[in-house]
Amino acid sequence: MDKIDFKKQLKHLYGPTARMGIHLVDVPAMRLLMVDGHGDPNTVPQYREAVETLYAVAYALKFASKKQLEKDYVVPPLEGLWWSSDMASFLTREKDKWDWTMMIMVPEWIGPAMIDKTIEAVRKKKAPPALDRLRVETLEEGRAAQVLHIGPYDDEGPVLKKLHDEFLPQNGLIRVGKHHEIYLSDPRKVDPSRLRTILRQPVK
Repeated sequence: MDKIDFKKQLKHLYGPTARMGIHLVDVPAMRLLMVDGHGDPNTVPQYREAVETLYAVAYALKFASKKQLEKDYVVPPLEGLWWSSDMASFLTREKDKWDWTMMIMVPEWIGPAMIDKTIEAVRKKKAPPALDRLRVETLEEGRAAQVLHIGPYDDEGPVLKKLHDEFLPQNGLIRVGKHHEIYLSDPRKVDPSRLRTILRQPVK
């Protein structure tokens, strides 16, 4: 049985290189497992609970797909939408002001019935803490500017400033939607200097 890796299959969305710099992509509508929260992801229990719950359901869906549909895949990377009533807080890194939605993509061949059944199975087996806050939603971003950031999360500020204050105006674009991050590295296993994160901003 072949194992699908979306980072390779959707390389333009999940596999940009540092050499590409800031570039434009067209993002198709995607279904994602989502959990919302607020506050500093390093300190609020909500964040850890959200990520734990997302991975519990995402891996359960992977195993259900492999067993029932004979389609195996690598669980897609963790993603996050980030916003605040004061968007300057992202440049100043005032994380207690941040709102977020953490997400993991669901393959299109897994239907709503299998998702619902799998969530209930996870509830009976593990009951992760944010399961009642979990939802499945389609995200439609369309045209977006994105860039691969290599390094600590707290070093994103200058990259975002260049994206927002230089690239977008120079290309006649304005921001729409929420700041989007895709985490290609596991911060528990990778040195902060080598973390790889896609920074994405929907535009029009």
